[in-house]
Amino acid sequence: MRDLIQILIFILIGLVLLWFGYTLYFSPQGIFFGFEKKKKRGRGPRGEGRPGAPQTCPVCSALLSPGELVKSVAFPSFTGKDRLMYISGCTYCLNGDRRRSCPVCGRRLHDDEILVARMFDRPRRSHVHVIGCSYCRLKK
Repeated sequence: MRDLIQILIFILIGLVLLWFGYTLYFSPQGIFFGFEKKKKRGRGPRGEGRPGAPQTCPVCSALLSPGELVKSVAFPSFTGKDRLMYISGCTYCLNGDRRRSCPVCGRRLHDDEILVARMFDRPRRSHVHVIGCSYCRLKK
């Protein structure tokens, strides 16, 4: 009976240590003891970003370096809350290096097609919400 209790105690201690190591490694503060989470970068000429992430082209999802801009036109606001915006793309997708596609309908965009978006002005930066391409906006 005493041997069984010792085995259960060792199993319990092992489970607690396993749980502690797991939470230490996978927690947001899991940079202790040299465990560093690596950022995942996609493949392609400029890397693949998450659609909608900051510094990402909404047309081709290319990661943009600091200082690289997306060609767009923002119109004046009538209500003061948001503005209409036309997005053409970044230098990579406008040159034909990357595939241009609509993030809403997934359709491939031609060179003359644009994305329609709403731009919300915030104190530090602007927030852009893509509504669709010129084709899927006409269908609705």
